[in-house]
Amino acid sequence: MIDKIKIAFQYLLPKHGISRLVGKFAAAEAGWFTTQAIKHFIKAYDINMEEAKLKRPEDFATFNDFFTRELEDDARTIDDNPMTLCYPVDGTISQQGDIQQGQLIQAKGFNYSLQSLLGGDEKTAAPFQNGKFSCIYLAPKDYHRIHMPMDATLREMIYVPGELFSVNPLTANNVPNLFARNERVVTIFDTPHGSLAMVLVGATIVASIETTWAGTITPPAGKDIFRWQYPADGAGAIKFKKGDEMGRFKLGSTVVSTFSPNMVEFNSQAHSGMTTRLGKHYADVVAQSEEAAE
Repeated sequence: MIDKIKIAFQYLLPKHGISRLVGKFAAAEAGWFTTQAIKHFIKAYDINMEEAKLKRPEDFATFNDFFTRELEDDARTIDDNPMTLCYPVDGTISQQGDIQQGQLIQAKGFNYSLQSLLGGDEKTAAPFQNGKFSCIYLAPKDYHRIHMPMDATLREMIYVPGELFSVNPLTANNVPNLFARNERVVTIFDTPHGSLAMVLVGATIVASIETTWAGTITPPAGKDIFRWQYPADGAGAIKFKKGDEMGRFKLGSTVVSTFSPNMVEFNSQAHSGMTTRLGKHYADVVAQSEEAAE
């Protein structure tokens, strides 16, 4: 009964308004108050500050600076095998597996549309039909910078407006089409082995989604889908090496990755509920995809 009340309450909440209000505080240089909020957060979520470059609450001018804190250079080791993928974030696997008939698994009894997730365009979704997907949830305690799982070249970015439901396990198990209805930033990449999409999903209290090449994408929230195209080569090309930072969440959320067919095979030890760590073995490249071979 309590869970049902929590879910019903989310439908009623002015989620965008609350998130933007929290975002203003998170971006404010509020001195003593900011420091106390950071201290409380560290204690409440048992955050390991020893692995952060800045270790004291007083070192951060804003709560956002703390939340998107940089790690020590040796805090994570990136798997450097060119035929493997590394986890792009610290988090917990929500679901992963095959994209079947254009559908991804959200939770038991809930699927959602690949095409809707990627912004509603059939051509954008086509390279990923019958491929694989992985959904990783970032809890408030986690490191909130997102890195590349493999070498890649950015081809498109899409801002998709939407709701800001929480993306925690309770909500994922009870709100249909959660990841395809929340506000999100879709990034599409070419890789040596096929196409890769990384979808940065917004959520309640997520004050900002940023990318390393374009800065803050949201807020402000919009009502229209926006698309940006990028060249594959030349001075304007945006290329990444495996492990490079590509974006960040200011407060927690979820990353959904999709892959071309016959491109990757996930780590056999991976399962729903498993903790992930940036840089660790995520998947193997099993073959060159049909798209990459053309």
